[in-house]
Amino acid sequence: MMNIQPNEAYILDLLKKLLDTPSPTGYTHEAIELVRAEAESLGVPCSLNAKGGALLTLKGSDSSRRIALSGHIDTLGAMVRSITAHGTLKLTSVGGFLMNSIENEYCVIHTRDGKKYTGTILSLHPSVHVYDDARTYKREEANMEVRIDERVENKEDVLKLGISVGDFISFDARAIVTPSGYVKSRHLDDKASVAALFGLIESSKREGWTPKHDLVFLISNYEEVGHGAAGLPEGIDEMIAVDMGAMGDDLSCKETDVSICAKDSSGPYDYDMTSRLIELAKQLEIPHAVDIYPHYGSDASAALRAGNDIRAALIGPGVHASHAMERTHKQAVINTTRLLTAYVTE
Repeated sequence: MMNIQPNEAYILDLLKKLLDTPSPTGYTHEAIELVRAEAESLGVPCSLNAKGGALLTLKGSDSSRRIALSGHIDTLGAMVRSITAHGTLKLTSVGGFLMNSIENEYCVIHTRDGKKYTGTILSLHPSVHVYDDARTYKREEANMEVRIDERVENKEDVLKLGISVGDFISFDARAIVTPSGYVKSRHLDDKASVAALFGLIESSKREGWTPKHDLVFLISNYEEVGHGAAGLPEGIDEMIAVDMGAMGDDLSCKETDVSICAKDSSGPYDYDMTSRLIELAKQLEIPHAVDIYPHYGSDASAALRAGNDIRAALIGPGVHASHAMERTHKQAVINTTRLLTAYVTE
């Protein structure tokens, strides 16, 4: 078992770059290219699967087993559902979130020919000075629209910009690392985990250590819609999905903890793997929490449901207000790297 100290500056710098790169599910090519370039800079082989997700490999001292570590680069977002007669956009959700969590949020519309336009997501009754029901008006897809930051007054004006039905809409992440070590941003689910995985790779290259078994890193790009890791490379024996830990009623996880999930909506995770991760966290004195997430699924859930014959576990940094304005602490991200490193080197 190795007790490494990950490169904090490297992890946080990469996390900020990832958060600042839009990647709603279905529109992830820019973020995947960032991942590919980062892998190349570390001298790690990187290829793409048929879905466009990234596959990175680290050879182990014993190639008789292959362990998959996954994190997903895709995030919540939206698409243009229709263009209104008065020049705004109706949207359709990509991923599961509350409409009030994106109300008044700045966004970017990405056209199919590469143009980008900024806008703001609003309810149809956005002003208390005008609408009697502005405070109680139901926030649902049918009652939301995107106000485009261009001189548009009708549908024809919008079409002339090149905006069409099916164009993607990304939400501004607004990523900040505070002096106290908190990272607050949209899309920490799951870019915080992707940064933690790269922290492991960077440590291996910088310090020259080798994992016990071959590692395959899957940076998936369809997790938020349920099938990110449905297809795995051949020969995977076990898999750890690295995804955010939720916080709330009857959950013990904090933003400074590494979450170890014993069960989510797909059922219990592998007993032996989960028990070993708990034991390693105790030995390394890593603040951690073991929780049950009934409203949660992961890349490992998708892999198991797809019929992959693997053992699977789920860990990740604790994240407050998941699928809204999220926040974690750098300690949780760095300790996720430490725990993973201990697991793959023992």
